Amino acid sequence: MGRVKEIRNYINKEIMQLENKEKIPAVLQHLYGVSLAATILAKKRGEDPELAAIAGMLHDIHAYKTGSYDDHAHKGSDMARDILEKLGLTTQEENEIICSAVYHHDDKLVIDNAFDELMKDADVIDHCLNDVSKAIKDKEKVRFEQLTEELL
Repeated sequence: MGRVKEIRNYINKEIMQLENKEKIPAVLQHLYGVSLAATILAKKRGEDPELAAIAGMLHDIHAYKTGSYDDHAHKGSDMARDILEKLGLTTQEENEIICSAVYHHDDKLVIDNAFDELMKDADVIDHCLNDVSKAIKDKEKVRFEQLTEELL
């Protein structure tokens, strides 16, 4: 079994344990949506698509497991590292790349390294295109406009 599939299986099991069962479809839709968008962006930008897919699956794990978005990206980085080390599918260097992307993914107004930016952009793509009737968040408007120009 491939690494992405193993991560997805692990995350699926974790999400299925959420107390609020009504949220499960939306949670999985978001994680898979960000993972797919990250994979596409990675291929386009010359980054590692497998690591991008993994980071996409892990980016909001803290928020979903705890029910809190309070500093979820920074706290989620530690949780992602624990998961990655437990599963032993990735190298230490790969863990650093993935965890940095998780750590920075909510800092949409700050520019970080190329892989971190990829994760922010994948998150914005899913936020803005998953339900086009929702208003785009102020912190995501410029980034979404730039992505629209890049991809269309």
